[in-house]
Amino acid sequence: MEEASIMDSEFKNLNTNHLESNVLFIGQDSCPPNYFFRGNNVRSNYVLHYILAGQGTFSSANRPAVSLKRGDVFLLPKDVPCFYQADGQQPWTYLWIGFTGTKIKTMLDGSKLGSQRYLRQVQDSQFSQYLNRLYDTLKCGNSLANDILAEALTYQMFYQLVTEFPGKASPTGGKAQQHLQLAQSYLEQNYRYSTCTVARLCEHLGLSRSYLYTIFKKGLTVSPQGYLTRLRMEEARQLLRASTAPVREIASGVGYHDEFTFSKAFKRYTGFSPSAYRQTRY
Repeated sequence: MEEASIMDSEFKNLNTNHLESNVLFIGQDSCPPNYFFRGNNVRSNYVLHYILAGQGTFSSANRPAVSLKRGDVFLLPKDVPCFYQADGQQPWTYLWIGFTGTKIKTMLDGSKLGSQRYLRQVQDSQFSQYLNRLYDTLKCGNSLANDILAEALTYQMFYQLVTEFPGKASPTGGKAQQHLQLAQSYLEQNYRYSTCTVARLCEHLGLSRSYLYTIFKKGLTVSPQGYLTRLRMEEARQLLRASTAPVREIASGVGYHDEFTFSKAFKRYTGFSPSAYRQTRY
């Protein structure tokens, strides 16, 4: 997560709870010269930065460093080491929005930003307009109307991103793509039930386990079981953050027969036990 600097900064944790696309936090910084983030440079979510003024340098794993300036955006992808530093003469001011959810990666991967991790001079785009509208809306606080508007703007922003800055076509096409979409839909609709398993998915679609594994790895870079686990764990994270329900109740609500099995899976996924995660602020 972003660290606020000592100058002209704002930061706000958000309590929205949408499994598919959830905004976790927003913030803005006017950085001192040569300032760089000294916290964990591997994020557990996706953080989108929009540069409002000044300039700086950005790099991510296995990619060359690039100089970015006002009107550019850059992305800190989930689980990818990144480094970014303000310029010594014209340090940047930027805003950021932190996202999580099962559809965020899919939407980002449909755009040039998902693969390149930065875009230049987007200030005149519809994407930029919706990004700024979303940020302003999120600053206004929680209400039913505002939450609905924020969710609508989130999807509109990603729609503009993938239409104005499209990525390369998916390597998975034809029937394989249809099968993948059907499999994703089945898991997303049924993961809360303990009867939802990869074996049941194969039976439901009439597909072999090895074929299903291949199309998931090719299209989503994750196995079917990994995708199912991600669905369950991401909702569990939201429930632990947003409610005081007992862990056994949350375990049952995301498809686990017992609290012990759920707790082991949750710790493997997050590095924390459910109770420890609930006490940790993100």
